[in-house]
Amino acid sequence: MDWADLPDPSAQVFEDPYRDLSPEQFDDILYVVRLRGRLQENGGSAVERQKWQALLTETEAALVADEIDVDWLLGQREIVTERRRKAGTNGNPQLDGQTITLAGFAIPAPSDPDGRPVAYLVPERGMCSHMPPPPPNQMIRVRLKGDWAPSYFHEPVRLTGTLTIDPSVQNMMVVDGLMPMNATFQLETERVETLETEADRLEWKQRVADRIRAAGNRKTGGARASE
Repeated sequence: MDWADLPDPSAQVFEDPYRDLSPEQFDDILYVVRLRGRLQENGGSAVERQKWQALLTETEAALVADEIDVDWLLGQREIVTERRRKAGTNGNPQLDGQTITLAGFAIPAPSDPDGRPVAYLVPERGMCSHMPPPPPNQMIRVRLKGDWAPSYFHEPVRLTGTLTIDPSVQNMMVVDGLMPMNATFQLETERVETLETEADRLEWKQRVADRIRAAGNRKTGGARASE
């Protein structure tokens, strides 16, 4: 199966009026919110408040000229936020409890209390470290079977096992620091196929060497550390 199969299809199509805004129009909406907030706080001098009111009137007029109902649009914020949340978190109910095979990149994680090794599977290399994490319904918490566990971050693998919709959040250390691993799914693995290439191994060895070198430089105050 493919990663695109994981999200709930019924949550992916929805009305989002913010999608139709140009970057300039979106910035104007944010500017209106900030200016209204300043005026409601009753802060600033009389001259400053007069200036803010003029800017607010000008910005609102520009949006009206573009046929944008500012008040209606702002009233849609919570509705659209909830729609987007469901689109990024709801799992495909047809896959719940199914045996699936899926390829991705494994991130090592602390073992479960019962000693079962754990990893996270993401669709792209670099996610949760050098790149932002994917939406929860594009992340799988994996309970591994046997002695295998990822030997480095983003090790390419193909996993087969039972997939369940079982949302979880775990804070753990990754390459760039503490990261909340927010996953909609859990996979109980039956088979692991490593897809590591020679280029992957060389890249991993280079990263390890770079970290050792950086650690040595820190300890020696910048002097060349022994290889």
